[in-house]
Amino acid sequence: MLQSFMMGMFFLYFPEDKTEYIPAVISMAIFTAAAVAVFMYFRKISKREEEKVNKKYSDMKK
Repeated sequence: MLQSFMMGMFFLYFPEDKTEYIPAVISMAIFTAAAVAVFMYFRKISKREEEKVNKKYSDMKK
């Protein structure tokens, strides 16, 4: 198993011209920003639902 892992390491490609990393960085930044936006959207929706549930149960307690 270790031998197959080491053979896989020889096929890694690290370009001398670092401008080849630019598209990868751009796409990673886009996906990271999208993930943060979706996370914040889910928190906002969750907060609204929590307020609805708290209001409903506070009315039931009275």
